[in-house]
Amino acid sequence: MERKLRVGILFGGKSAEHEVSLQSAKNIFDAIDREKYEPILIGIDKSGRWLLNDESNFLLNANDPKRIRLNTSSDAVALVPQSKGTISNLSALKNGSANNSAIDVIFPVLHGPFGEDGTVQGLLKLADIPFVGSGVLASAVGMDKDVMKRLLRDAGLPIGKFRSLRADDDVPSYEEVSSELGSPVFIKPANMGSSVGVSKVKKQRDYLPALRDAFEYDTKAVIEEFIPGRELECSVLGGNEIMASIPGEVKSRHEFYSYNAKYIDKKGAELIIPAKVPVETIQRVQELAIAVFKTLCCDGLARVDFFLKEDGNIIVNEINTMPGFTKISMYPKLWEVSGMSYTQLIDKLIGFALERFEKDRQLKTSL
Repeated sequence: MERKLRVGILFGGKSAEHEVSLQSAKNIFDAIDREKYEPILIGIDKSGRWLLNDESNFLLNANDPKRIRLNTSSDAVALVPQSKGTISNLSALKNGSANNSAIDVIFPVLHGPFGEDGTVQGLLKLADIPFVGSGVLASAVGMDKDVMKRLLRDAGLPIGKFRSLRADDDVPSYEEVSSELGSPVFIKPANMGSSVGVSKVKKQRDYLPALRDAFEYDTKAVIEEFIPGRELECSVLGGNEIMASIPGEVKSRHEFYSYNAKYIDKKGAELIIPAKVPVETIQRVQELAIAVFKTLCCDGLARVDFFLKEDGNIIVNEINTMPGFTKISMYPKLWEVSGMSYTQLIDKLIGFALERFEKDRQLKTSL
């Protein structure tokens, strides 16, 4: 009998999206094909400790998005450079004994900074282990909305007007911003996801508080024009051959598609899958999603978000290089409607990770 591949599900993390990652990990753990894979749960707590979790109790309040928590009463472990997937028990290392677990591939279902931004991807490359998703470059530029938008703009892809602002820059007045971008505007941390730290600003009095809120999460903020229209999302999957799913539509019942609307309020948004749009709109969204994926040098998976204006024009909003895998997440739902089950999707992603790793091994690293 062929040995099962040991898949390390890496989840949690120091990001503000920690709880979203816990939900994603639970769904992947529940859906992964147990005949092919042996899942190994590696939770990262909010202080950054890596913990080897027992599958029977790795989450507390697992079915309540408001109260879900990582069980931190587990052994601390470490992944070191050139370990080729060996996860080492820290207590054993301190005592001079060996107590290690070898893993064949990592599925880093981490969202936001310290996980989706290239940091963990760099560690996994140094550890010489295959991993699901984009590499260091695409992860970093996909997370940074300022850099991402510059690259998309230079590639000739349709994006909205924006400007970036660093925490130590002189703050432009709301009159200056609104004359350039219109009113209202969205203010966001440049490096964050799930609408954390995002504000929709309609009035002068809300402008500085919104900037302060964004700078709580990053040293750079992005100010974007408000684009009226329908919100469409498209899932992308692939390595050498890239595929785009049927698009879906998000109708938020909040002021905008906020963190609460996405993950806490069960009635916070209506997900329309597939989106009720003309065939030519579906095709254009798919073409643009693949173009964004290629422009940013992505690999494995991503979700690309769009605005569909009343005149039919489509504007690229942003990319998410490690989209959510929760029960209400668009990424797996869109593939399910497109004919690929959750289990098949996980299998595909692991396959792409292993293929890329084998190709990279053929490259020269020295003369």
